[in-house]
Amino acid sequence: MNSRLLWLLAAILLAGSTYLLTQSDQSSPETASPASDGVQMVEVTLPAEFTEQQTLGRTAFENNCATCHGENATGLVGKGPPLIHKIYEPSHHGDGAFLMAARQGVRAHHWKFGDMPPVEGLTNADIENIVAYVRAVQRENGIN
Repeated sequence: MNSRLLWLLAAILLAGSTYLLTQSDQSSPETASPASDGVQMVEVTLPAEFTEQQTLGRTAFENNCATCHGENATGLVGKGPPLIHKIYEPSHHGDGAFLMAARQGVRAHHWKFGDMPPVEGLTNADIENIVAYVRAVQRENGIN
C-alpha cells in the first residue's frame, strides 16, 4: 500500500512539474488580469550603441509599432507580443516576414492577441530600418 501511494505521489509531482516547465513564460490575454493589460511582457537590454539605420528604425518603431508591441519591442499584455523573443529569431521569422506583416497584416498564429492589421504609412525603407533596430535588440538579448 505504501509503495502504491509513493508511486502515485511521484506521478503527480512529475506531471505537475512537467506542466509548469512546459508553460510559456509569456502572459496571454486569456490568463492576464484586466489590470495587467498594457504591462510590458519581457525585460530587454538595449545595445550600448545603435547605427544610424538602427536609430532611424527605433524612432519608426516607437511611432508605429510600440502601441501594440511595447517600447523596445517588449510586448504589451493584452495588446501585442514581444518581438524580443525566440519565436521571432531570424531563422524562424526572417526579415521578409516583418515586411509582409507590416504591409499586409498577419493572422494570429503564435500568440492569442488576434490578427495584426497592416501598418499604414510605412515605406519599405522604414520597415527595413525597423527590422535593423529589432534585430540589434534581439542580438543584445541572445536571440540570433
